[in-house]
Amino acid sequence: MKMVLSQRQREELNKAIADYLSSNGYQDALEAFKKEADMPGEVERKYGGLLEKKWTSVIRLQKKVMELESKLSEAEKEFIEGAPTRGKRSPTEWIPRPPEKFCLSGHRAPVNRVIFHPVFSLMVSASEDATLKVWDFESGEFERTLKGHTDSVQDIAFDTTGKLLVSCSADMSIKLWDFQQSFACIKTMHGHDHNVSSVAFMPQGDFIVSASRDKTIKMWEVATGYCVKTLAGHREWVRMARVSPCGELIASCSNDQTVRVWHVATKETKVELRDHDHVVECIAWAPETSRGAINAAAGADNKGAHEGPFLASGSRDKTIRVWDVGAGVCLFTLQGHDNWVRGIVFHPGGKYIVSASDDKTLRVWDTRNKRSMKTLEAHMHFCTSVDFHKSHPYVVSGSVDQTVKVWECR
Repeated sequence: MKMVLSQRQREELNKAIADYLSSNGYQDALEAFKKEADMPGEVERKYGGLLEKKWTSVIRLQKKVMELESKLSEAEKEFIEGAPTRGKRSPTEWIPRPPEKFCLSGHRAPVNRVIFHPVFSLMVSASEDATLKVWDFESGEFERTLKGHTDSVQDIAFDTTGKLLVSCSADMSIKLWDFQQSFACIKTMHGHDHNVSSVAFMPQGDFIVSASRDKTIKMWEVATGYCVKTLAGHREWVRMARVSPCGELIASCSNDQTVRVWHVATKETKVELRDHDHVVECIAWAPETSRGAINAAAGADNKGAHEGPFLASGSRDKTIRVWDVGAGVCLFTLQGHDNWVRGIVFHPGGKYIVSASDDKTLRVWDTRNKRSMKTLEAHMHFCTSVDFHKSHPYVVSGSVDQTVKVWECR
């Protein structure tokens, strides 16, 4: 497309060229140019530096155009690849895609944890506003608020049936909620001497494991509410404790920059993992489905495959590490986040890991190739938590921006 200059624009351009020639001392060229362009006398001050100004703005605009073009092609690719009808991916390949399906607001303070219900199309969020909220992730409807804690709710978990919900709080208590009919708090457990940061059910659902800023991990009997075991060994605040799928091991991570794995039966530390160089915020046991991808990433050589069990940890050192707990070694590290890693979850299909970070993004990691394959600009503020539904194509995230977002996977 050829642009034609008007008479006035041509005169402006000529004067700008004349100014450029004279200010750079190209006297002969200037005289010849003035004669050819038929220009009278002196060039006014207002044309001073005009050519350079225009030139730099052209470069700036070119850069902007290139940025927009790459964004557009990214969006087109997203539309083509992400559309469920195209590139028939199997559910094991589905990953969360922008934009979010729902952005749910209602909490009056940062959201600390988000989890899916194992059976119903519900999810629960826990917040610094001392409440838990229940939402329907398929309709985006708000269902109810559970009140009882008097300080920030730090963590929540369901038993495998989804009939019981457990929560823990900075008010130093652990609460058990009936999630079948009444949604009432049926037990409150006291025993920790400081902020309780983490709770989880044992696979059989008869015990609860909690971790606290008092440096201990405790086991509680659901039926009685009694504390039956205390695991001591961490030197600082224990951020999270998670039970292995087999129920025989507990993994925990701490401000002391270590991850510990404990034998439930003996209360002994099986292994201490010490490769992170900052607070370890979160951990997740790898599902059986991820065994192949983890071994490929670790470069399982002639020694044969790594046995596992495998565990992933996320830290304030901005990395995610994947460990072979059996051998007590770090197999590989995932780097890419620009800030603390706060939440981590394995894709049920086993090929990917999804993480949430204070860089306000969610990242999807291709485990086998140890690379970040997708970044979702998820929230306006730090992302604190992420969960992947075990059987439906949904991911949920929570943030300091007080919202809960539901992402559809395809």
